[in-house]
Amino acid sequence: MSDTRRSVAPDATGDAGPTGNRWLILGCAILVQLSIGSVYAWSVFAKALQSKEAFGWSKTEAAIPFSVVIGMIFVGSFVGGRIQDARGPRTVAMVGGIIYSIGVILASFARTDSSLWLLALGYGVIGGFGLGMVYIVPIAMLQKWFPDRPGLITGIAVAGFGFGAVITAPVGQALIDQTPSVPTKAFLWLGIAYLVALLVGTSVFRNPPAGYGAVASPSTATRDATADEPVASADFTANEALHTRQWYLLTGILTMSVTAGISLIAVAAGTATDVAGYSKTAAATLVGLLAVFNGGGRILWGWLSDLIGKMPAFLGILGIQGVCLLLIPHASNAVLFAVLAALVYTCYGGGFGTMPSTAGTFFGVKNVGAIYGLMLIGWSIGGIVGPILIASLIGDQKAYTLGFTVIGIITLVSLLLPIVTKAPSPRARVAETAARA
Repeated sequence: MSDTRRSVAPDATGDAGPTGNRWLILGCAILVQLSIGSVYAWSVFAKALQSKEAFGWSKTEAAIPFSVVIGMIFVGSFVGGRIQDARGPRTVAMVGGIIYSIGVILASFARTDSSLWLLALGYGVIGGFGLGMVYIVPIAMLQKWFPDRPGLITGIAVAGFGFGAVITAPVGQALIDQTPSVPTKAFLWLGIAYLVALLVGTSVFRNPPAGYGAVASPSTATRDATADEPVASADFTANEALHTRQWYLLTGILTMSVTAGISLIAVAAGTATDVAGYSKTAAATLVGLLAVFNGGGRILWGWLSDLIGKMPAFLGILGIQGVCLLLIPHASNAVLFAVLAALVYTCYGGGFGTMPSTAGTFFGVKNVGAIYGLMLIGWSIGGIVGPILIASLIGDQKAYTLGFTVIGIITLVSLLLPIVTKAPSPRARVAETAARA
């Protein structure tokens, strides 16, 4: 499909005009995702907040802002997805970026051990809402620009989110080291940097004109030959998708993948130190390097899902995470620990790289912003349950074996979900539409 393709029919979502260069839009989408993906460097801040030199918070207290920000992503993505499908991506992403940056900057004023509420409000509630608004936009927008390779492209787009910690972890640690007694001061400079990057990146966002890519996209009457999964013959609305069991099964798969991976992400720096003997600086460096696998996994599994099918991909994503989580608390060797953690990060990212195109395959891409935005409640549930559960299980006694064993077993049991999940028949939409008539 040509990148300079034009259509005489304007897009109905408020972004009519020249088609533009889809590769430039993809590049800016990655920049945007890099900025908001900094949230995955939280374990660096959590470790600093637990220090006696700083606020001396418990593991559970230090996990609260991270859980809140992940919990709020669903709210922001739901609102952003609905508005984007109706009005277009640029305004939604810009507004979300401003809200996110304001939240991060506000978090920098939480400077005492009694200001957990302010950190949770700024970084968690405000920042998480803005993050969700921004996050959903490139995912829905790029499936419309790249109908010929949805899994790979959405994987690349959300890879930026996974790579965010590559930059933020070492930069954040350097800023924390400047004022170790008040590690939250680092959020001021980070918030300003995010604001600039987000305004620049979102400025080029737009939807393609109506009918763009119609020739190159899969026929609505055909099946996906590589995955043997039916392509939606008509676009489901969000309400129609909610009336299928497939939406709930897919959301369950995403929830379990998030719970597994984010349990490690939330305590990665501390676990590396306590289990494998990493120093504070080495643990922060490892967290940054692991973000490469988080991002790379989104591309890898998105690409693989186009080749082997969506449900086989999710079997691999959940199965590998479950086994690795069982092994991590016994990995006292630094190299082995890094390998196991990298595999978990790769599969965790893979869930986000695979699920958007799965939603598009199952329900069509027209309303995928709203449909996948609703699915992100699984991210919020996992983001709340995972960090709090793992932190409470590990506790001050550092019971890493108990914590990771429980999460690992739960993850392996969840393999039942992709086994029973099949794409909806086109008749499902017809029956739902008739029932609502």
